[in-house]
Amino acid sequence: MFDHYKVWQSYTPFHSSVNVQEYLHTIYHKSKFDEAEKKSYQNAYPFIYYLEHGKSYYQLSNQAPLSIKPVLLFYGMTQLLKASLLTVDPHYPESTSVLAHGVSTRKRKKQSYDFLKDEVKIQKNGLFSHFSLKMFHVEHLDGEKITMVSLLRRIPELNPLFKFSFMETSSYCLNKSNAYANTFELTSKILDCYHMTDDRFSNFIKDSNKRIQNISFNDKDNITISVSTSSLTPLQSFPFYYHLFEDSYYLSTDKELVKYFPEVMVHYLLLYNLSMISRYETEWWSELLQNSSTKDLPFIQQFIEITAVKIPYLLSEFLYSFKMNEPN
Repeated sequence: MFDHYKVWQSYTPFHSSVNVQEYLHTIYHKSKFDEAEKKSYQNAYPFIYYLEHGKSYYQLSNQAPLSIKPVLLFYGMTQLLKASLLTVDPHYPESTSVLAHGVSTRKRKKQSYDFLKDEVKIQKNGLFSHFSLKMFHVEHLDGEKITMVSLLRRIPELNPLFKFSFMETSSYCLNKSNAYANTFELTSKILDCYHMTDDRFSNFIKDSNKRIQNISFNDKDNITISVSTSSLTPLQSFPFYYHLFEDSYYLSTDKELVKYFPEVMVHYLLLYNLSMISRYETEWWSELLQNSSTKDLPFIQQFIEITAVKIPYLLSEFLYSFKMNEPN
């Protein structure tokens, strides 16, 4: 299992206001933001407080019962997001419109409610749309409805659970090639899933991410597909999703999910809905936790375990991506 300690250890350099001020100033100056030095001083302590507050939520969630974990993890994630936003938006929060969650849930039927089929609706304003745009350059999502199962299928660590529960493979692993750096092999079964020819698949994947340089097919046995990339990182891997515990990448078997939708956004929507259920749908939530009469609970339990580590890791990667881009 991935080391929780190492995740939070990566945040240690940000405990210093001097470090943070210099870190923010470098980013603001490089991004040509106005008053870079002034804003870096103003935002240093809010940045630190957001991270400390977020860490407190996550640490408390480790000791909390499952019934309230979604609430703690959701608010822990929002605090880490606010710190992350300060790297790309020195004026955050510039208006009250970005303070709302930015997502809504539909009214639930008390009878036969199925979490996996439930959906959330993205609002025009709010934290979700704001961080999606500023951090990941994703826009025009307002009004879109997204189901929980489509979100869960984007999390590769859940692949075995989909296999067990529904006898389906939700994604295929890209195996690292021993012959070439930044080269991976993927089973050709994906062609059957997508109902595509070699050429069509190649164009489809290349169109999804300009970082993908080449896709070649094994003519001898047609079992593997080699995918070469200029760079593949947990934050810059789309259309592939990063498996934290394996240090590997996966491609969804559903071509409809090959749409740029970073995993940080996935976790936010899932945690939002689960936190709302935990707070306002107490009867259904309690029955689910006690009776385990549907297939919902294993997915919820495993997602909670994954997100508790993966979101702090991914957002740490986001913060350090600016350091990695600095000249030597």
